Amino acid sequence: MTRPVGYYVHHQGAGHWQRAVALARALGALGRPCTLIGTFAGLDISDAPGPVLDLPDDRLDRDFDGRDGAAERPDCFHYVPLDHPGIRRRMGRIAAWAVESDPAMMIVDVSAEVALFARLLSVPSLVVRLSGTRTDPAHLAAFRAASRLLAPFPEALDGGDVPDWVRAKTLYGGFLGTAPTTAAPDEDGRIVVVFGRGGEGGDGPALAQAAAAVPDRDWHVLGPVTGLDAGPTNLHLHGWVADVRPHLAPASLVIGGAGDGLVTAVASLGKRFLCLPEPRAYDEQEAKAVALERLGAAIVHRGWPTPSAWPRLVAQGLALDPDLVRALADPDALPRTAEAIEALCREVG
Repeated sequence: MTRPVGYYVHHQGAGHWQRAVALARALGALGRPCTLIGTFAGLDISDAPGPVLDLPDDRLDRDFDGRDGAAERPDCFHYVPLDHPGIRRRMGRIAAWAVESDPAMMIVDVSAEVALFARLLSVPSLVVRLSGTRTDPAHLAAFRAASRLLAPFPEALDGGDVPDWVRAKTLYGGFLGTAPTTAAPDEDGRIVVVFGRGGEGGDGPALAQAAAAVPDRDWHVLGPVTGLDAGPTNLHLHGWVADVRPHLAPASLVIGGAGDGLVTAVASLGKRFLCLPEPRAYDEQEAKAVALERLGAAIVHRGWPTPSAWPRLVAQGLALDPDLVRALADPDALPRTAEAIEALCREVG
C-alpha cells in the first residue's frame, strides 16, 4: 500500500487551501494519497479531493497575528502559548494521525512549530517557504528540520536576504493551483484595482481622486473600500469577490499589492501590472515587488500615489510588455511539482 502524504495548511486563508487542494489532487493522480490537515473553520472545504483532518483552533482570539508575544518563548518557535488546551489537542491529533497512517512525508504550509513537530515525530517534511527575508531563528530552525523546501513561486521571483543553503534546499514549484491562459483575453481598456483580505482595504476618497485623474478609463475596484459616499462616474465598486479572475480578464491594467494570490492571477492571465507593495512581515511583498520590477514585469510604486502621479503611472503600466509577466507562469508547474514531491517521497522513504 502506498504511504500517504499529510498536507498541513496554516491559518492563512483561502489561497493556502487552494494550493493544498491543487497539490493534493495532483498527487492523487500519481497514486499518492494526501490528507489535508488544519483548522478549516470559515473555509469552504467541499472541494477537498481526499481525507481531511480538521484540528482544534490554536488561536488565542480572533485578532491572532501569528505570534504569542511571550518574552521567554524559545527562539525556534513563533507561537507557543502555555496552558492552551487547543494546542494540546491539535498536536495530539497530528501525532495520532502520523502513528496510524505512517506517512511518507508531511508538507507544511506554513508553520515553524509543525515543521519541528514533524521532525520530532520522525516524519520527513517538505516545508513551504514564502517570499521575503525569513532569517529569524524560528524560520531557520524549520528550514533545517525539513528534508526539502518548497517555494510556491518561480525562482526568478525569489528575493530578500536568503541564505545560500536555503536556496540550495528549495524546490521552486512556480505558481501552483492556477493554470495560465493559452491566449491573451480580450481587453476593454478598464483598470482593475484589487484589495485583498490581508490589508487595510481601499480608501474611498483616494480611489475617487485616482479615477478622476484618469477619466478616460473605467476603474473597477475589487475588495473592501471605506469612506466613499459618491465618486466619479467611471469608478465602480464591486466589494469582495470570491474569484477575481473573471474581473481581471478584460483589464488593460491591474493595480494592487504583491500578495501571492494577485501576483499568481496577474501572471497566469498575462496582465499589465502596477504593483503597490503593502507592508508585510519579513518584507514578503517588497521582495516580490523588487523582483517583478527587476524583470520588467511590473511598474512598482511604494505607497498610494498622489492624484497628480496617476496619469504617469497608468501610462507606464499600459506600456509594459505583458509577455514578461506571462512568462513567469509555467503551465506545467503543478504536475512538475507533484512529480518532484512523489520522487522525494520515494527517496526519503
